[in-house]
Amino acid sequence: MAKPEATYPNLDALLTAVRNCRVCESHLPLGPRPVLRAGETARILIVGQAPGARVHMTGIPWDDPSGDCLRAWLGIDKTFFYDESRIAIIPMGFCYPGRTTGGDLPPRRECAALWLDQLLARLPQIELTLLVGQYAQRHFLGSRRKRSLTATTMAWREYAPRFIPLPHPSPRNQPWFKQNPWFDEDVVPALQARIATLFAR
Repeated sequence: MAKPEATYPNLDALLTAVRNCRVCESHLPLGPRPVLRAGETARILIVGQAPGARVHMTGIPWDDPSGDCLRAWLGIDKTFFYDESRIAIIPMGFCYPGRTTGGDLPPRRECAALWLDQLLARLPQIELTLLVGQYAQRHFLGSRRKRSLTATTMAWREYAPRFIPLPHPSPRNQPWFKQNPWFDEDVVPALQARIATLFAR
């Protein structure tokens, strides 16, 4: 897919262009509503998969039970979480992709192909990228991924301090959390410590 021909003078102009994107309009059951947030001084980047139906309605990323769980993992409240000067939130797909019988469809690939590199280039102070779910891990880690999301998350030390792979914090994943208690015992405290260190200086 061709890159957008326009160049953007700053991050705000780029974000406006992304939010006005209609490339996938004919494929989106609820229509386009790109949901993302970013500020040039952000040190943390959260990359998930795509907005769910509730987030599509509110336009606020992670404004759902999954977001509550993610914030608990990070050890921060909503005020901190939605502070664009500290945390950028850019999913692999910016619009709600619709559902299939097993849950939401995968994020559409057009978003990353058209916009992701441009957005990352405007975020020079990112020191920690949280890769939430398999789509983010596949894109950012490539061949460094393990055979499964569980194995990749278990090997998080190999990717730190730049990246920390995480499972999706959906309530649907409760069986995974019960089967993998090491995540709460090992990864979550390390994640909270890393975030505290970033913003202590």
